[in-house]
Amino acid sequence: MKLFSVLLLVCIAFTHFSCSRADELTLEELEALNAEGLQELLAKTQTKPWRGEEFVPGTLGGTWHSSMIKDPKSFNHLIAERDAETNAIVRRMTDFLVDYDVVRREWKPRCASPQIVVNEANQTLDVIYTLRDNLYWSYYDSNRKIPVTSDDVIFWYNEIEGDERFQSSAYNGQFLTMEDGTEARITIEKIDDKRFKFHFPRIVADPLLTTNRDFGPRHMYEPAKNANGVQGVLDLFSVASDPKLIPSMGEWFLVEYAQSQRLVFKRNSDYWNKDRNGLSIPYIEENIVQILPDQNTQYLVFRQGNLETYTARPEDLNELVNRANAPYTVFNAEGSIGAGLWSFNQNPQNSNVPHYEWFTQKEFRQAMSCLLNRDRINAQVYRGLAEPKLDFFPSPNPFYNPNIVIEYQYDPQRALELLESIGFTKDRRGLLRDSKDRRVEFDLAFAADNTITADIASIVVDELRKVGIKVNIRATDFQKLVEQLTATYDWQSIMIGLGANLFPTQGSNVWPSSGNLHLWHPLQETPHTDWEARIDYLYNEGSYTINKEKARGIWDEYQRLILEQCPVIYLMRSRSFWAIQNRWDFTNVYYDNLNGAETAHAFLGRE
Repeated sequence: MKLFSVLLLVCIAFTHFSCSRADELTLEELEALNAEGLQELLAKTQTKPWRGEEFVPGTLGGTWHSSMIKDPKSFNHLIAERDAETNAIVRRMTDFLVDYDVVRREWKPRCASPQIVVNEANQTLDVIYTLRDNLYWSYYDSNRKIPVTSDDVIFWYNEIEGDERFQSSAYNGQFLTMEDGTEARITIEKIDDKRFKFHFPRIVADPLLTTNRDFGPRHMYEPAKNANGVQGVLDLFSVASDPKLIPSMGEWFLVEYAQSQRLVFKRNSDYWNKDRNGLSIPYIEENIVQILPDQNTQYLVFRQGNLETYTARPEDLNELVNRANAPYTVFNAEGSIGAGLWSFNQNPQNSNVPHYEWFTQKEFRQAMSCLLNRDRINAQVYRGLAEPKLDFFPSPNPFYNPNIVIEYQYDPQRALELLESIGFTKDRRGLLRDSKDRRVEFDLAFAADNTITADIASIVVDELRKVGIKVNIRATDFQKLVEQLTATYDWQSIMIGLGANLFPTQGSNVWPSSGNLHLWHPLQETPHTDWEARIDYLYNEGSYTINKEKARGIWDEYQRLILEQCPVIYLMRSRSFWAIQNRWDFTNVYYDNLNGAETAHAFLGRE
């Protein structure tokens, strides 16, 4: 199941395969081949979405072999906010307060139970959390166990996330806009060792989403901060640390790290989540994570039986599903609820360059949307295994409206009309020029190690070339992209991913203009444009509106405005295929587009 917090981590979910043969066929021929091929593929795979089934007790034992693309930057809980590899490791050793069941659309306890108390008279709200009794910071192969207490959560909220110097992505989420326009902080108060309270200065619609979080061990981070301040915290749990000295309150202990080779995790028998026989989840005793930077290598290692699962690229599918006597099973899931996006830099820091003038005009952004040939991308890049993402909220969002879709779909003639309306014209060579006679040319950046984006970018380059626009591809290291987005702001246009808004208020650091990941122009002191001011207003109003019907009208306008202004242009929702070795019992194994691969309760089958 998914865990949701106030943090929104940057993620890119694109992989690569060649589309050279597809270029030789027309779209109509490709679509016919793709439709026929899809049905054949589906017939050779299994569908097993999780729809709330109870997990059966399993048997203890076994080693799970998995992989990751890069070495982590650290084992530090704060750095995990900014580095996907670090995050993947740290999340195995922590836990969230609560979890959201996307099937039942309800919150359920994890390491704490929540109680919401509304004070109508004062128009305030409290969320009281009670931690489980059996929560410990444990150490591998040691009897040392330190109880998890309210002090851990309070320290993390106040002294890490709440300290502006750390630039935590959760910082903005601690503040509410009051009815008079001022800001007030959500405060946290200790009740006793097991109970603490978040106090909201006004009533909000989703208080559990706002307060849900994971956190690091206070007994390690507080001395580090007291001794050496911000740097002391950031230096804690570096990759040079002995991993056995990192305490865990999650499912796993990290016990070994060999750079560029592997990480080894051991099961935490003290973990609170137990089956009805009293065994802690997971059932697997050991998890070996190989560092395999090339997906071709990952595929080969999986086919050799040395990885337990593999998420297939479209180019792998024919071979994967047609292998005779395959020792694995392939599952399929409908299109993902999230999608990558294309965005343009509107930061005034770049106001001295031509592309700033272009990107800050909505007609230019709308025209770019009209030049995004999603049907071609689907046929040539995804082989028909995707569909356009034309909405803003995904369907599981309670305020999803199927009638609200982007108006600016593929239409090159309309794109030219939009560009002409703001002074762009073609010269005698067919090159597009702006009202100051400057040729229209800009960069398109994306993460170099997610190369399916390169195929999409190539199609964008070709489509824009047809109307006289030159686009320069910039394949960039992912960490460099993060730096450009959050620090230097020296990018032009970008393709990246930002997860899916299962709640309308998810992304408090992205959609409000003050957010530090407000992609196109972050950290605005006041909204730079009228439409961003309106987005801020609607986001705040929706956040504080309890009446569902009234809130629906607010969120409908919010979605329409973002799709009209096109600060981001969504790409494709791809169908996914996932294979797992047959040596595992599939009773507790599920795969779908809401929860992804559910393997936490997996156990070995009978040989």
